[in-house]
Amino acid sequence: MRILIADDEADIRNLLKISLEENGYTVLAAGNGKEAWEILSTQNVDLAILDVMMPIIDGFSLLRRIREHSVVPVILLTARGDDVDKVLGLGLGADDYVSKPFSIAELIARVGAQLRRSKEYLRSNGPAGTKITYGGLSIDTEACCASKNGVHLDLGAKEYRLLLYFMENPERVFTKRQLYKAVWDEEFYYDDNTVMVHISRLRNKIEDDPHRPMYLKTIRGIGYKLHYTGERS
Repeated sequence: MRILIADDEADIRNLLKISLEENGYTVLAAGNGKEAWEILSTQNVDLAILDVMMPIIDGFSLLRRIREHSVVPVILLTARGDDVDKVLGLGLGADDYVSKPFSIAELIARVGAQLRRSKEYLRSNGPAGTKITYGGLSIDTEACCASKNGVHLDLGAKEYRLLLYFMENPERVFTKRQLYKAVWDEEFYYDDNTVMVHISRLRNKIEDDPHRPMYLKTIRGIGYKLHYTGERS
């Protein structure tokens, strides 16, 4: 597995490079966003770890570029514990974030978790030719793609998994913690902000009006469910 590290602090780059290589990963390193983009544009990378505060091209701007072309897992490193930064990063398509200073063991665990989920996303989630439909929504689990009324939906990996989970369990109410466990496959690092941001992004793609959803309903005080009546709530 090839991992890109982009951080303008040489000490952090070197520490991460050594630690990841000790765990069997091949590591590519960049000192700023421009160098990172050049690597991503010319080489295959399985996961990217991006510092938010980088010169030339910052982490958020680089993440925007990446999401225009790829669903490669991205973990953001931030020196600020501000929830606004975290929500912004997740909204732009980050899969996870880690605040500095961080535990190397925790970061390695998060890298492994993201790579496992990326493999699952790329692998078929059901028998060949299996399709799930609900209202105007349709998922082809062999091709790992979704559509609405015959029009392709451009979903990220987590958005796809969320929609798949809801469509496999229509009308069932899930708490944010249950969704996190099912889609992110972990409970220890549970963060309801992560779930809410991805729910919002999914709504923006499957609803005609995300503020009056016809599919993905909020059950106040409990969580969410997929319930289609043809009427906005």
